[in-house]
Amino acid sequence: MSKKRVLITGGAGFLGSHLCDRFIKEGYHVIAMDNLITGSMDNIAHLMKLPQFEFYHCDVSKYVHVPGELDYILHFASPASPIDYLKMPIQTLKVGSLGTHNLLGLAKAKKARILVASTSEVYGDPLVHPQNEEYWGNVNPVGPRGVYDEAKRFQEAITMAYHTFHGLETRIVRIFNTYGPRMRLNDGRALPAFIGQALRGEDITVFGDGSQTRSFCYVDDLIDGIYRLLLSDYAKPVNIGNPDEITLKEFAEEIQKLTGTQSKIVYRPLPTDDPKQRRPDISLAKKLLGWEPKYSRAEGLKPTYEFFKNQLNPKS
Repeated sequence: MSKKRVLITGGAGFLGSHLCDRFIKEGYHVIAMDNLITGSMDNIAHLMKLPQFEFYHCDVSKYVHVPGELDYILHFASPASPIDYLKMPIQTLKVGSLGTHNLLGLAKAKKARILVASTSEVYGDPLVHPQNEEYWGNVNPVGPRGVYDEAKRFQEAITMAYHTFHGLETRIVRIFNTYGPRMRLNDGRALPAFIGQALRGEDITVFGDGSQTRSFCYVDDLIDGIYRLLLSDYAKPVNIGNPDEITLKEFAEEIQKLTGTQSKIVYRPLPTDDPKQRRPDISLAKKLLGWEPKYSRAEGLKPTYEFFKNQLNPKS
């Protein structure tokens, strides 16, 4: 029997490359697609010689063509950190709108099931805590973060339109803060920023007074949740994340202890529209998918720290 074929856009990125690993492990033929504006071939170098793996250098916002049959599409192409989408606002909006439209069209033509990667950012700076899937969000569409938030909100809307109008099999995952090996040290998010600063002996920069919260999910847990959601029969959005909430001040102190750094914590003004709190309600994922995170933050931070340490000081 021939292997099932899956297309993963953003396949050379942090999450996309981990998805490639999971689907290879599960026995699929994997086609990774990436334009490499934030992804890296280093993330998938170990897969390139495998006969069940292909890589296409392609910008899905322009055109998507994949020969042969496809069973599944996972759309993970997008700048995903503030430093990226503030630097590339138009590309961010295009990949969420035009890119998603192209991939939904491909899924329809191939009769494939498609899962799109949405984000907790659709909730904006939330007025409901923790955030559940019924909450519609508090988003500033014309603020600096609007290019990412609204791209993802549109992505959800057009995905549901294809589901209801064309009967397409669709899945939507709302991803909360995730970390692990293959994150970029310079991607601007709190976890790599804190560890990078500690490793370089720089001050650890906390924005605002540090009372804002985040909930960090280890990448292996997230990938398992996404895999289960793809194979489920539920079309509406599902939160996948770790509900273990921590303030950024407490998290910076954890990084000080983890790294043994002498770096001090310094405070800078809070960026515009930065969410004050973020914690997923994962009741739906537990009920539908039998999923909840297995890794504690302490367990996940160890391999993540080792990865970053090796990035700054590669072993000879």
